Amino acid sequence: MKLGIDIGGTFTDFVLFEDTSNQLYFAKTLTTYPDPTVGIFNGIKELEAKFGFPVKEIDAIVHGTTLVTNAVIERKGAKTAFITTKGFEDVLEIGREMRYDIYDIFLTMPKPLIPRNLRMGISERVDTHGNILTELDETHLQPLAKALKDNGIEAVGVCLLNSFANTKHEKVLGDFLSKNVPDVYYSLSSEIMPEIREYERSSATAMNAYVQPITDKYLKDFETQLRESGFSGNINIMISSGKLTTIDGARKSPIHLLESGPAGGAMAGVFYGTHLEEENLLCFDMGGTTAKACVIYEGKPEITNHFEAGRVKRFKKGSGLPVRIPVIDLIEIGAGGGSIARVNNIGLLTVGPDSASSTPGPACYNLGGEDPTVTDADLVLGYLNADYFLGGDMQLSVDAAREAIRVKLADPLHISIEEAAMGVHKIVNENMANAARVHVLEKGMDPRHFNMIGFGGAGPVHAFGVAKLLNTKRLIIPVGAGVTSALGFLVSPVASEKIHSFISEVKEINWEEVNTFLADMEKDGYNFLAQSGIDKKEATVERVVEMRYAGQGHEITIEIPKGELSEKSIPEIEKRFVKEYEFRYNRSIEGMSLEMVTWRVVVQGPIPQMKVKQFSTTATDAEAYKGVRKVYFEETGYLDCPVYDRYALKSNEKFDGPAIIEETESTTVIGVNSSVHVDKDKNIIIDLHH
Repeated sequence: MKLGIDIGGTFTDFVLFEDTSNQLYFAKTLTTYPDPTVGIFNGIKELEAKFGFPVKEIDAIVHGTTLVTNAVIERKGAKTAFITTKGFEDVLEIGREMRYDIYDIFLTMPKPLIPRNLRMGISERVDTHGNILTELDETHLQPLAKALKDNGIEAVGVCLLNSFANTKHEKVLGDFLSKNVPDVYYSLSSEIMPEIREYERSSATAMNAYVQPITDKYLKDFETQLRESGFSGNINIMISSGKLTTIDGARKSPIHLLESGPAGGAMAGVFYGTHLEEENLLCFDMGGTTAKACVIYEGKPEITNHFEAGRVKRFKKGSGLPVRIPVIDLIEIGAGGGSIARVNNIGLLTVGPDSASSTPGPACYNLGGEDPTVTDADLVLGYLNADYFLGGDMQLSVDAAREAIRVKLADPLHISIEEAAMGVHKIVNENMANAARVHVLEKGMDPRHFNMIGFGGAGPVHAFGVAKLLNTKRLIIPVGAGVTSALGFLVSPVASEKIHSFISEVKEINWEEVNTFLADMEKDGYNFLAQSGIDKKEATVERVVEMRYAGQGHEITIEIPKGELSEKSIPEIEKRFVKEYEFRYNRSIEGMSLEMVTWRVVVQGPIPQMKVKQFSTTATDAEAYKGVRKVYFEETGYLDCPVYDRYALKSNEKFDGPAIIEETESTTVIGVNSSVHVDKDKNIIIDLHH
């Protein structure tokens, strides 16, 4: 048995897979603050109470968390110092000297995680080829240790100039810190992000150090409590690239957890796409706090190494702190179910980006929240059943939702409560559809050529509206739609990615040196997989290099040929580069020499193969049709809409929209001009007739 646990901003989701019966078991609990492990063990107890599976019988747990992202966004990390080469203490502040909005005269740039008084320079210098120009001045180290102790420092980020080319000085510093200030965590850039570009490397190292103490404590407590409760199996952690790492790997490099939850959703999209023979899918994941989208093209999500955390302006590229880690290319496209709606200072209805979270939550939760949210609007419109939220475990208040919308939205705008609620619903759908459309178009693709898969707690409520705006022909609501990211954890492979910057023009490169470090990176990857009990024979290796035309400032990624590289490999490498460059930019540059910059080796374990069916307590001969309720659609106003029990739907069952399909973890809203059929695996397939 394998258990996936996904902590979101509002809910914590659980998916248990039992492989002898291929059954999936689901649970969902409110995320608990400030200690999310309380919510985790609430969910584990719920699984045992409902289905009879004690934690000691579970063989493996895969976990993803928003802890790292939240710490960066809310600036609630550890007190951190930063050590760099003397003269480069301000690199975190200077950045790239880019304005993310050239017309904003009140532009606010992201503040560094580490203040200027805690950024310290030491005398040393290494050139870009790794030659030591100035030896590390070790006489500075004792005063440095005293300064760290005097300032109550909990963590240190170490990023020396050109340490990607020669790690000697950083390792000396690391050894010194471990001996002289053993209670302080430290992160070395040569281990966290051994790449060129000192700003991005500094930013990633500083961020890793900033979140390491809280992540380390959380993961240690999580593991300790699991072991004390009788669990004796493997624990893996989901990372941003859609792969799994060990709990020790996550504790050492927590920045790789920045997008762990959404990455799970993307990997679930890959899983369902394979089973449904849908190679090209737009994944739409909407939870309680945010909504995200990603493209699955030819059965794979696109991996990018350009990511920003803690943006000043949520949807503005360049307004955040850069972290060059491998991450599935997701776009945050709007609000979640808990996002707050309000009338702005010029009298327009707006939604988000702030969320009511799980505490106090939307007004309809009756937990003290007074602001109207997307969930309140959906409840007023009849999309949600007040008596069947979380399968009836949580009662919602329609009166509280209506009152919050009346006071904060309808009365100030002089419209009805229903009009205000529909306005909130439409604004969210429009924002998400516009952002998703741009995301697909930026990749040179047409969103109309993609079918959509919708999931997350609030995703199936809004997916039909978003698909309609995108002119999507087909919408898929998979089994376990409300907890799909946690399911994605269970179908993701364990993997290791090693990085090495070695800059050289292709025709002048030292292939012997390249083959040596590639072999070492492969070996490190195999050793990492062995920690999770994965044999070398089961592993696959992917080797890529980031290349550019000599003189350019940015690279594109190409896969390099298998086996040992030599001069004979050059024509194939050049051919692959030109093909990728022409695909992206519709041109190539004749006669320009090529430069190889950063090398990456991914060693990956086998992808878990699962055939899944959802466990249900509903009798096999039960009637899926539950009756009708008043539901408000933009095209029709209120109408008597049929409501179905998802667990009682039969394979190959068909009906037309509009309809509501209820399940414990989510609700699917199907609009007019559509037809529905249930496939053999109980996935809901909706065809939109535009």
